[in-house]
Amino acid sequence: MTGEVTPRGSGDERLPAGELRASHEDRDRIVELLRMAAGDGRLTAEELDQRLEVALTARTFGELTALTKDLPAGPGLAATAEPKDLVRVEAHSGSAKRDGRWVVPKRMEIRVASGSVRLDFTEAVITQPVLRIDAEVTSGSLTLITKPGIVVDADDVSIRSGTVKVRPPEDPEVPALLSIHVSGKVGSGTISARPPRPPRRTFWQWLLRRPRPRAITRGS
Repeated sequence: MTGEVTPRGSGDERLPAGELRASHEDRDRIVELLRMAAGDGRLTAEELDQRLEVALTARTFGELTALTKDLPAGPGLAATAEPKDLVRVEAHSGSAKRDGRWVVPKRMEIRVASGSVRLDFTEAVITQPVLRIDAEVTSGSLTLITKPGIVVDADDVSIRSGTVKVRPPEDPEVPALLSIHVSGKVGSGTISARPPRPPRRTFWQWLLRRPRPRAITRGS
């Protein structure tokens, strides 16, 4: 079949960022950029209609990127979708975190002495199927915040007197987006992987005893 990609090798080979499939969230973000550009007078009503039509039916990052290349908000998704080969994170007595729309690299080396490192994958840009983390946690903590479609394997972590706790995926029916393989060692610290906690009740919700709002996660 024309356009079919046949997997080969170890399975880690991926298409260039521009050829990766776009999600609903990616399309929504570009639609918002286009509407803002039209509001600033950078696009005519006709140009906005034409680009919105393409954005809403786009299948790849490349198609979306082409819509914003001539806008100040560009160059679009391709620039943010290129993963680094290696990212090193160190925390001694302080803390470090990655959250929001950060680009997941191919490999990470994390060293925690008595501080903490928090990696939040709920809004992260995922461009490859595997992330390998080499962790050394002495007496601090490494926390991975996951979402449906993200699977964490920490079987290769050696433990002295600390703990390693990985919660299973919330929805096992969601296709795998990212497999995180954690290796290394834990002294008296902790390594944990879990979904995000539900948001706290507001004062009025507590006062009226309304049910706690459920955490919102996306599988794309």
